[in-house]
Parts: sequence; structure tokens; C-alpha cells
Amino acid sequence: MRIGISRYFSDLTELLEKIHVTDGSNNTIDLTSGIERAVRLIQERTSKNSKIIFIGNGGSASIASHQAIDFLKNGGMRAMAFTDPSFLTCLSNDLGYGSVFEKPIEMFADKGDVVVAISSSGRSENILRGVKAGRKRGTYIITMSGFKADNPLRTMGDINFYLPSLSYGHVEIVHLVLCHCIVDIIIENRASEEAMDEKVAFARR
Repeated sequence: MRIGISRYFSDLTELLEKIHVTDGSNNTIDLTSGIERAVRLIQERTSKNSKIIFIGNGGSASIASHQAIDFLKNGGMRAMAFTDPSFLTCLSNDLGYGSVFEKPIEMFADKGDVVVAISSSGRSENILRGVKAGRKRGTYIITMSGFKADNPLRTMGDINFYLPSLSYGHVEIVHLVLCHCIVDIIIENRASEEAMDEKVAFARR
């Protein structure tokens, strides 16, 4: 058991160094640059009152809901996730499960919004259709995926984070870490800007 526990955490540590990031032209960029681009994109868009829309299934739906709350409450940004049970079961019953993100994105997404699509496999039909709907609406796309390198989601975003692991737990943990890193950096940036504004205002007194 001790060996298994030790291996679990060592594997997770190694995987953090294997996160692969690409841009919209499928060019590889380093992790720090990828996070910086995501931060700048979200800051730019939310400064213009655009929304952040998170989509995901299962564990990824929990991440989507969690991050929508964090970006909204802690980050002060307009953020949302389509995770209400009645909402999802209504759409899946009437339109088919493949439409549960496509339809609301068609209805609620505006040009310039940012869709964050989270999928461990990168192959879920409803996520892929949601991303395509976002493109049609003129949104920016950030993807987070895992499992196999040929999953279609990892090439569909303006910024794509991919983890080469078949472990649901590891992939979901890393996706959550990435989301927290992005929103925490945004919060830190805002605090630094506010502190600088206060210094400037004080100096002018």
C-alpha cells in the first residue's frame, strides 16, 4: 500500500511537468506562456464585460461549476456553468445529450465571451458540439483535456492544455490546478494594480 501511495504522488508530480500546451495554430508553447496567454485573454475579455462559460461532464462538470463560482465571487468576473440538474435533464431528454451544451451556448454566449471546455477524454460529443457552437457565436476557446494525444478537443481551442495520462484522477486534478492558477493570478494582478493606483493617488495628494 505504501508503495502505491508513493507512486501515486510521484506520478502526479511528474505529470505536472508533462502538461502540453498549444495555441490555435497547433504551435507548442511552454506552460508558463500558456497560462499567461489564458490570463491575458480572460482579463481582456472580462474588462469589456464578456462572460466566462465553463462546460464539462461528470467530474469535469464539478470543476466547471466550482470554477464558475470562483471566477465570479473571488475574481469578480461574469462566469457561468450549465450544471443545473433540471436544465441538463430537460435538454438531454428533449434534444439528446449531445446538445446539452450546444443549445445553451447558442442561447447565452455572446461574441467575445470565453468558453472553457473541460474533458478528460477530449472526445465527449456534447463538449465538442459546445465548442463548435461557441465558435459560431464568436467566442474564444480554452480547452483542457487528457488521455490520448489524438483527442479532437486538444486542437480546437485558441489555447489548449493537454495532459498525457489515462488516469481520470490525475487529469481532473491537473485541470483543477490549471483553473485555480489562472484565477489566482488574475486576482493577484488586480490586487497589484489596485495597490499601484493607491500609491499614485497618494503621491498626487
